[in-house]
Amino acid sequence: MQMSSCKYLAISLFMLASGLVYAQTPVALKACLPEVPGWTIANEAEIFSPDNLFDRINGAAPLFIENNFREMTSLEYKKGDDYITIQAYRHATPADAFGMYSAERSSDLTYLPIGGEAQGDDKNLYFFAGSVYVKMWTSSDAATEALRQVGSALAQCIDPQADYPSLLKLFPAEGKQPYTESYITASYIGHEFLKSAYVATYKNPADQPFQLFLIDAQSNEGAEEILKAYFTFTKQPLDYQEGTLLIKDRYNGDIPALWKGQYIIGVFNENGDTIEGADSFINQLAKSL
Repeated sequence: MQMSSCKYLAISLFMLASGLVYAQTPVALKACLPEVPGWTIANEAEIFSPDNLFDRINGAAPLFIENNFREMTSLEYKKGDDYITIQAYRHATPADAFGMYSAERSSDLTYLPIGGEAQGDDKNLYFFAGSVYVKMWTSSDAATEALRQVGSALAQCIDPQADYPSLLKLFPAEGKQPYTESYITASYIGHEFLKSAYVATYKNPADQPFQLFLIDAQSNEGAEEILKAYFTFTKQPLDYQEGTLLIKDRYNGDIPALWKGQYIIGVFNENGDTIEGADSFINQLAKSL
């Protein structure tokens, strides 16, 4: 099924007016695919669930499932022996889709203005929009324009206002390294109790690299439970209160942190170094919440 340009425009305008995320299901995703001269959309869509995703992507499946993967729709364009393959991975939330995209970023690819953020080269395209992470590739060296045309239309149809998770947009700009934002659903810095971590890489004026992280525990009680697990692990007294904390992690070094309501904010350096000005970065983020 192919969508006329008028029908596609009408749906796009409705989405812009209503703020709705439109394309999620296999039928809706296929309906979003634009007509591309010389290319034909294959009739059948393959659909994969968490139970059989291993059949298609094998060793990569566990990371998708960890990022709350729900369903993958595989679609294809054909032009003679050439093809454009689309794999649209639907996740539980937009943050999960962004998290999966950010986990697969590559320094070998170029950033493109498609969806919330995109990377690609002449034969590959990866982006996130709404709750969907999309991976596309083509067999043809001459199909770059078609590949990006399809990707742009699909991203616009899934969510025309796709962007980073709102909490990541609160991170201070000074010192933040480009394209390092990520979302980690579980086991941040190796601890399974550190969940829902929004992270970005920074450098301070002394050129020390570090990660600034924000954990959204959803409630004050949730944050307290996470800290209880962390302080139990570090064998520190369980007398912590809201405000400034220092977590003495024997594997990751001292973690300066701050507890504010449902949020835990901290600074991590992979070498365990003491980061000059860590409290300043933490407090800047805390004030924006």
